[in-house]
Amino acid sequence: MNDWPQGWSDDNRGPRYGRGSGGAQPEGARVMRQVRRGPAGPPGQQRGYGAGVPQQPSYVDGQGYDDGAGYGEYDSGYNTGQVYGGGQGGGSVPNDADPAAGQYRPRPNWRRRIKWTAITLASVLIVTSVATYFWADSKLRREVDLATVIDRPEAGSGTNYLIVGSDSREGMSRADEKKLHTGAAQGKRTDSMMILHVGDNGDTLISLPRDSDVEVPSYKGSSSGKVYPAKGRHEKLNAAYAEDGPTLLVRTIEYNTGLHIDHYVEIGFQGFANIVDAVGGVDIDIDKGFKDKWSGADFKAGKQTLNGQQALAFVRTRHAFATSDLQRTKNQQKFLAALAHQVATPSTVLNPFKLYPTMGAGLDSLIVDKDMGLWDLASMFWAMKGVSGGDGTSMNMPISGSTGGNLVWDKAKVKTLVSQLKNDEKVTVTGN
Repeated sequence: MNDWPQGWSDDNRGPRYGRGSGGAQPEGARVMRQVRRGPAGPPGQQRGYGAGVPQQPSYVDGQGYDDGAGYGEYDSGYNTGQVYGGGQGGGSVPNDADPAAGQYRPRPNWRRRIKWTAITLASVLIVTSVATYFWADSKLRREVDLATVIDRPEAGSGTNYLIVGSDSREGMSRADEKKLHTGAAQGKRTDSMMILHVGDNGDTLISLPRDSDVEVPSYKGSSSGKVYPAKGRHEKLNAAYAEDGPTLLVRTIEYNTGLHIDHYVEIGFQGFANIVDAVGGVDIDIDKGFKDKWSGADFKAGKQTLNGQQALAFVRTRHAFATSDLQRTKNQQKFLAALAHQVATPSTVLNPFKLYPTMGAGLDSLIVDKDMGLWDLASMFWAMKGVSGGDGTSMNMPISGSTGGNLVWDKAKVKTLVSQLKNDEKVTVTGN
């Protein structure tokens, strides 16, 4: 039975190639229909073709395609292995070509991308910095007017900050007072006073013991505006603050030292504890353990991390020491140096979730003079950090003895110290 189509036989198929073939050459490549390249023919040229689709050539006598419609010669790309696609002249499709559109995609301009990325990041950084500055500046409580202080000494070289830690219980509940062992006393007094001199020949931090014997000078009342004449009376230094607040304290220090105070900074109990907690605690090495029921202190010797409550107890304790207030001022300096170092670590500065709460806690609780700016505050902070790092000097005001429980300053040493500070010279005087 003949399985071939009618008119076909195994004999009239001609020479064959391959299995069962007597021919030595393969069959010619099967002819592919050619696709016209170029503009589409006019609308309606041939029925069945849509707009933009060229009319296709017809197959003639089984021998190939008819060129009568203006088509080019037979494209042998199939036999040569070329791939048909977009673009003129055929050829392989490059990686950046779009076969559907018949066009090349532009290569990415990395230089341009990097440029605009850098511009965007810089813009974000500038906007964030400016916003942070105004936010922080708005939080400063500029409540002390140093312009009301009378008979002030002339300003010297460098900048002098008076840093005061008060026992203010502002914003504290009864539970807070009990937790922090502050008591419920009304008003506020000073637990610590320090002068920080920032100059070109090294920064100096000087603690003024609260029990220092000083003469209260004439002064202008901060509320009444009345001038109170001097009576030659001597009081403890912290009594001046209790009598008429920051302006009388500044007036008293300037009168007894001859040193001009440029800026005033004060922080209360609650604010101090909040800053320590916001920064995640402060690492400190305690030389010798001590306890004090009045402040709630209970410390063992060695390295440890203090939270806000513990830190407040550490800087307030004096009853546990034989030298009382003198040892307390040393502990205050030690802790403030450790706090400044902790705040300036990359883990705080580069972490917005820690930096902003720390800044907020600190700025909310600071009371400063009316001329204090953020740059002044930053200068003070970095100077304190520098003193803790060994780039400056920390000391107590030189003491020569005591009278009636008050600590008497060494007048000769104080005079030399003040002269060196006013002239921004390297401090050679030592304190207790």
